[in-house]
Amino acid sequence: MAIRILVVDDATFIRDMIKKQLRDKIPGVEILDAPDGTRALAQLKNQSVDLILSDWEMPNMTGAELLTAVRAMPNAGAVPFIMISSRGDRSHIVKAIQLGVSDYLSKPFSAEELLKKVFKQLKLAGKAPEASARSATTQGIAFASVDVLTGGAKPAAAPVANPFANSSASALGAKPAAAPAPAPAKTVKGKAQLRFANNRLFGVVIREMSLQLMSGLMQRADNLPGLFEQAVVDIETGDGSSLARVNGYVHSIQAGESRPDTNVVKIVIRFVDNDAEKFEALSKYIAQM
Repeated sequence: MAIRILVVDDATFIRDMIKKQLRDKIPGVEILDAPDGTRALAQLKNQSVDLILSDWEMPNMTGAELLTAVRAMPNAGAVPFIMISSRGDRSHIVKAIQLGVSDYLSKPFSAEELLKKVFKQLKLAGKAPEASARSATTQGIAFASVDVLTGGAKPAAAPVANPFANSSASALGAKPAAAPAPAPAKTVKGKAQLRFANNRLFGVVIREMSLQLMSGLMQRADNLPGLFEQAVVDIETGDGSSLARVNGYVHSIQAGESRPDTNVVKIVIRFVDNDAEKFEALSKYIAQM
């Protein structure tokens, strides 16, 4: 019988990327998807799945609420559940464990990191894919994150260690909601940290910001992020504290000056979240600049 996986995320870009990786590496896999927990629950009532991959921050019903509902379902209570989120602090990890999560995947993630988590949970559930599919996780993977150097940017604080990294549990949380009407882009000055897979950080000077995208300047490095690579944008206030954390992808990247020896790179990150709280924080930030 084919392996059946449910993918839940309010960002279409993230759902499509995950589905592509699963289809490429798991022969015959059947994939269901939903933009929020409410629709995911509706699907689970009508059909069974072997694994659930869910974002935490979603409108209508969060990943934490979905996990709680799933664990109470007679026909799905034991289904492996991998929580995905841009928040990896200890409090969220502990909360996820308490709710019954099977594993945790931090955004942004590489395809290899995703597939390793998936294969681990399927194996524990007795649904391991063919050996050829498992070996694919060590090969080159489309959409795998390109290494990013921190350049001359000021190093960010080291990420909080995950004390449950080698256990079968970990996760995180947040609130979501419907996206507001688009707001025009506005030239601003501010700072942000771009986070890519494998805990790679890059400092950026913000030049333009809207509810849809952010453009900024960063220092040139030997290995720059690639187009369509996942990114988490941590918007910073003047005193260096974090104002908002937004998920996105690299929409464009180009030389910041018209000469080959420039040390400046312009990057545009397009946001993919559908979270009202994040939109509100961004709106206030733009209005103040």
